[in-house]
Amino acid sequence: MSLPNAARIARRELRGGLRAFWVFLACLALGVAAIAAVGTVREGIEGGLDREGAALLGGDAELSFTYRFADADEIGWMLERAGALSEVVDFRSMAVTGEGEAARRALTQVKGVDDAYPLYGEVRLQGGQPLGDALAGRGARPGAVMAPVLAARLGLETGDTFRLGTGKFVLAGLIEAEPDDAGDGFGLGPRTLVRRIDLQGTGLLEPGTLFDSKYRMTLPPETDLEALEAAARARFADEGLRWRDRRNGAPGIAEFVEQMSAFLVLVGLAGLAVGGIGVSSAVNAYLDRKTEVIATLKSLGADGRTIFLAYFMQIGALALIGIGLGLAIGAAAPLLAAPLLEDRLPIPADFGLYPAPLAEAALYGALAAALFTLWPLSRAEAVRPAALFRGSVERRSLPRARYLVATLAVAAALVGSAAILSPEPILALYAALGVTGSLALLALAAAGTRILARRLTRSRLLRGRTALRLAAGSVGGPGGETAAVILSLGLGLSVLSAVGQVDHNLRSAIETELPDVAPAFFVLDIQPSQIDGYLERVEGDPGVSRVDTAPMLRGVISQINGRPAREVADHWVLSGDRGVTYSEAPPARTTLTAGTWWPEDYDGPPQVSFAAEEGAEMGLALGDAITVNILGREITAEITSFREVDFSSAGIGFIMSMNPAALEGFPHSWISTVYAEQGAEAALLRDISDAYPNITAIGVRDAIARVSEVLGSVVAAITAGAGATLLTGIVVLIGAAAAGVRARIFEAAVLRTVGAVRGQVLTYLALRSALLGAAAGLVALLAGTISAWAVMTFVLDADFSIAAGPALAIVLGGALASLLAGLAFAWRPLSVRPAGVLRARE
Repeated sequence: MSLPNAARIARRELRGGLRAFWVFLACLALGVAAIAAVGTVREGIEGGLDREGAALLGGDAELSFTYRFADADEIGWMLERAGALSEVVDFRSMAVTGEGEAARRALTQVKGVDDAYPLYGEVRLQGGQPLGDALAGRGARPGAVMAPVLAARLGLETGDTFRLGTGKFVLAGLIEAEPDDAGDGFGLGPRTLVRRIDLQGTGLLEPGTLFDSKYRMTLPPETDLEALEAAARARFADEGLRWRDRRNGAPGIAEFVEQMSAFLVLVGLAGLAVGGIGVSSAVNAYLDRKTEVIATLKSLGADGRTIFLAYFMQIGALALIGIGLGLAIGAAAPLLAAPLLEDRLPIPADFGLYPAPLAEAALYGALAAALFTLWPLSRAEAVRPAALFRGSVERRSLPRARYLVATLAVAAALVGSAAILSPEPILALYAALGVTGSLALLALAAAGTRILARRLTRSRLLRGRTALRLAAGSVGGPGGETAAVILSLGLGLSVLSAVGQVDHNLRSAIETELPDVAPAFFVLDIQPSQIDGYLERVEGDPGVSRVDTAPMLRGVISQINGRPAREVADHWVLSGDRGVTYSEAPPARTTLTAGTWWPEDYDGPPQVSFAAEEGAEMGLALGDAITVNILGREITAEITSFREVDFSSAGIGFIMSMNPAALEGFPHSWISTVYAEQGAEAALLRDISDAYPNITAIGVRDAIARVSEVLGSVVAAITAGAGATLLTGIVVLIGAAAAGVRARIFEAAVLRTVGAVRGQVLTYLALRSALLGAAAGLVALLAGTISAWAVMTFVLDADFSIAAGPALAIVLGGALASLLAGLAFAWRPLSVRPAGVLRARE
């Protein structure tokens, strides 16, 4: 027969309708919809970031400096090129209200602005008051606006007074929205916004204190941003410049969205793998029902190739329908949810129809459908007509070579597409390896479950427990849905198990795995003139067990051995400014791993002691020269020693420590960590803040709470993606239960014929389903735990421990899901008459 004949057979077969393929269509549609929805949301957010890049940044371009303001010449260079220029200063401080023991304090991220701010967009205040009117203040007292959560924390209402440093401000409004808030990045405290000029005399911007100055420019539309950036970098080459422009107004958010969406797409691919199992099971069940049709066609002269092509076309047409449904759902869901998403997102988003993510989802869906249908479709070609007339399709352990090669080629195309289209190709390859390994483990587990169940039926443990013995025999018997249930439900539960274990271990690392002796809080911006008085107060407190202090500057490593640093190594130490300190002698608890410390009173060429682990990762050695830009000045120092720096101790740790003479004349402040009993913290914080209003104290517990809040949002998104995978697994589970109804009807008829009552049959069916689900849960727990261990050990380099609660929930959840699906299809086997069923089998 020819291709037209195969097409005609496929067309006639499809006239029977789609009812038999609901599992096939649902599994494929769910997987495609999840990937399409994630991609559409990603494109919407990226479109919003592109459209509002200037507003998010606060200008068309931004030049920023660390711990200094631009001088007159630098501002003049900017004014020559800018249509308008706005100066913003950003730093952390303590907002204080009240006096003495009744005072309330909270960490805040302060933004000082000028009259030109904002260059783009507007700051919306509750009640609609203009920002300029609010910041003008009342009488001689300057105004401020702050985030509502900060005002509530301090118990402030509009018109109340609070302090920043030594300055007093009146709360004139509450911030509803800032146009450039998302572009400012992560902050430990809520926002307070004041005029830059009103910060003079508050002690918060003294030389050496920690702040960032930002100069935002509006530019003509025809400005070549690349050329302007190159010119700025050349002009400020030795000034510690950082550049951003409207092309990437919120780089941190853009990178996070890209990485998060890449991970969620991979979770969606895992869902497609789960759906693929349902697709494969649906095709197998369909071919079993088509035994007589295939036998008739072969008897009339149809060869194996024609049979394969006919059913391949039929399944292909159905796959196109499933993919189309998935694309429609995936495209429509973000549009329908747009009002809710836009209210919750801190950044603008343009939700619409984007061809690229829909095409990507369609590609994945088509490849997954081909991958999971080639193998079962090959069975129809390989069997003989005589075997088909016996009522079942002959099952081969492996398909013919050409189908095996085609299956491997499609699998390679699917993995390759994921790696090419993902912004994280290595992650995509690891994910593919993880899904493949999980499927292999689950397949072995399914085979092992059947062997164990058969052995249990012969065990003395089950004597007298007829229902349980029958359930074990059914699980271990030939055919059945053991493999489909364990593979589909097990893979979905594996993803949830891995997410739950990683979440538990991350939170444990953040909350409970701090060192046994951790500081109560960090103290920043201590001026050199204040350090003696500060130490006198904290060291004299009986509730304080230890105080560490160190002078601190910030610098950018610009060169290594005369070459640009980023050309020598790609390391996080080189991605921004890093802490620099100085010391005559090695501080207490310092361990040198190589080299020697400089002598006391050394005043020769600059020397530096570098963190050992980071230095080894960057390929540094004793004698290497590193150039550090500090406050616009370049200092080249020789590495004369390496030392251990344990950043996990939550104490003071610096990548670089120089000899004091190398940093002589640089304005700087001091940093301190205070190890105190919890009961002494409040009095310490009150006395330090009262004596030195410019000082900022950051509580370790507050920082942990903020990080945990962000982590919770990330885990919630990942769990939602994993939930979609589990939903697909449940669809497959329901499909397997529905496909097994005929077998359960026959089993129920036989049992009732030999004397079993309906209650006993129901118990047997319930135990059978629960055993399958528990087996899937146990295997998922093992696979998920192994995956979580690998992530924590090799990716996050952290300790791993099994969380008992999530582990138990996975096993019980698997048993419950399978039990409910089994019971949903148990009523028909219980209601049929045994005589009619048995006569039909004659």
